Amino acid sequence: MNPKYRSLFNQNFSTEKYDAFIKDITSDFDYAVTFRIGETPFFIPNELKEQLLEGCRQVIDFIQREDFKTLTNRALDLNRKVPNEDNHTTFLAIDFGICEEDGEIIPKLIEVQGFPSLFNFQNHLSEKFVNHYPFLSELTPFLNGLTQESYLALIEEVICNNHPKENVILLEVEPEKQNTKIDFYYCHRDIGIPIVCVTDLYQKGKQLFYKNDNGDEVLVKRIYNRVIFDELDLRTDLKLNFDFSSDVDVEWAGHPNWFFRISKFILPYLKGKYFIETTLLSDLKEIPTDLENYVLKPLFSFSGSGVIFHVKKEDIEAVKEKDLYILQKKVNYKPVIQSPDGKVKAEVRLLAVWKKDAPSPILVTNLVRLSRGEMIGVKFNKDKDWVGGTVGMFER
Repeated sequence: MNPKYRSLFNQNFSTEKYDAFIKDITSDFDYAVTFRIGETPFFIPNELKEQLLEGCRQVIDFIQREDFKTLTNRALDLNRKVPNEDNHTTFLAIDFGICEEDGEIIPKLIEVQGFPSLFNFQNHLSEKFVNHYPFLSELTPFLNGLTQESYLALIEEVICNNHPKENVILLEVEPEKQNTKIDFYYCHRDIGIPIVCVTDLYQKGKQLFYKNDNGDEVLVKRIYNRVIFDELDLRTDLKLNFDFSSDVDVEWAGHPNWFFRISKFILPYLKGKYFIETTLLSDLKEIPTDLENYVLKPLFSFSGSGVIFHVKKEDIEAVKEKDLYILQKKVNYKPVIQSPDGKVKAEVRLLAVWKKDAPSPILVTNLVRLSRGEMIGVKFNKDKDWVGGTVGMFER
């Protein structure tokens, strides 16, 4: 979509260079990345960038509505509630498929999450691309005038909120086994906060503690939450020494309630050219006869789990908890990235952070997923999809 940089990149690309690029990433922590990383950045032209930003503004305007919590209380009723919810989300991930409509390229909102994404990994990924393709320094993965230094400072401020680093933890279910663990490692290296498994956190009265590498008990004042309850609920083998539903003296960098409030739950409310026709299954008056044009999705799943791409009438009829599913019109993903052997589809995730007392969130960077498959993120195909994706590069 950006002929100059696409041509330059493709001319400079080789399998050997890609292998060296991957080795550069894996050598930082001496282990193999467990997801597929794209061979190329996505060069985003200014016109598409403005469309993406306009779509994000419309999503953010909806989230900032005075009645937003009232509208989304039902999302919490359908899930578990965690006490001490803050006034707004800390993190925001807004996913747009790059689509074609009436012969024109247009981003279409696929999903929105009030949950952190790969904030640290994406920063280092873009840096690695520049290391191996120096002409990419003319472009930037950042938004709102951020540089690598100011971006990292902002991420640290949002995650730590000025607490001592030892009192802030990154919390996850068996973090060393997660596909995204490289992001945790970069976070620990960049910011200096410890990575703690949910089984290593314990409660005394209204306080939470963990033990550091020396075996010393350390008070937790703030949690950078990476735990997905969907996954946690499946792990009945784990013994937790605290309860997420307890009223404890801790701050959340990403309060768990916002994962449910800002989710596919809000998609039916969003109307406009960047949004897709979406219906809560419990509000569906009749099953469409052209189901080949729809996708069935669970509201609160993560990473595309549970999505039915080729929907049948019996799939809809089989859903017992219709409050927990949406029926969404399919969109026409347009292959826009010219690879040496064909074109590739893209989905752009714009990442935002929202400081505690700030009036609104700020868009900071992005993540891009690529695919040659039917639809991105529905069912991973190791030969067609780049789950870890890549990064979008904007003109400065």
